[in-house]
Amino acid sequence: MKKKVIILNDQPSLVKQGLTLVLEKIEQAIQQRGKCTLVLSGGSTPKPLYEALAQQSLPWEKIYIFWGDERYVSSDHPDSNQHMTRQALLDRIEIPSTNIYAMPTGSHDPALDAQKYETMLQEFFKINPGDFPAFDIILLGMGDDGHTASLFPHTEALHVSNHLITVGQKDGQPRLTFTAPLINQARCVIFLVAGSNKQVALAEVFASEGDAMTYPSRLIQPQEELWWLLDQAAGQNLSLV
Repeated sequence: MKKKVIILNDQPSLVKQGLTLVLEKIEQAIQQRGKCTLVLSGGSTPKPLYEALAQQSLPWEKIYIFWGDERYVSSDHPDSNQHMTRQALLDRIEIPSTNIYAMPTGSHDPALDAQKYETMLQEFFKINPGDFPAFDIILLGMGDDGHTASLFPHTEALHVSNHLITVGQKDGQPRLTFTAPLINQARCVIFLVAGSNKQVALAEVFASEGDAMTYPSRLIQPQEELWWLLDQAAGQNLSLV
């Protein structure tokens, strides 16, 4: 695995570096495979990145959009990751609606909707149940508790290894989420982490030994490329030795 850590001066610099890297990986995927599969994350940190992507001239007909996790709310709810992404990016670009694969949240049964999304991925990638596809780019954030996607500390979702999608839990509220094994199959995983409140969790995630059940971002160890883009506030005390 190629692991790269870059600490930027501030959040605008973080977004600029993130944009450069994502554009590079999109171009690479399209050159090599004729399309790019891009997995988006929620949260405040990637929103300006999505707004910057919306200003780019890209072959959107060759780019397919997915989400790594989703709150179990309607797609127009203010807390919805899809809702935020549509406002920041998707409603601003010419992308075929058939290229957008949002997580379903409307059956009132999170486990059923998790299975629906898993089936959707199997059909898109033309894989059999039990197989794991390789997304080109997965964007992730990290909470101050060390969670990523909706893989929260000491929850059942951390132990799921035989599914692509599972149900995560946050304060008793269900969410849909990629499993760690699915994330780890990606060709390129990019963490975007900002803020001094992330310092403690980052130190635990980067420690040579640690507890992934307490700091789930430790579970993310893709086979190919792993990038950590940090702003100075998050990464200033990080030991990279």
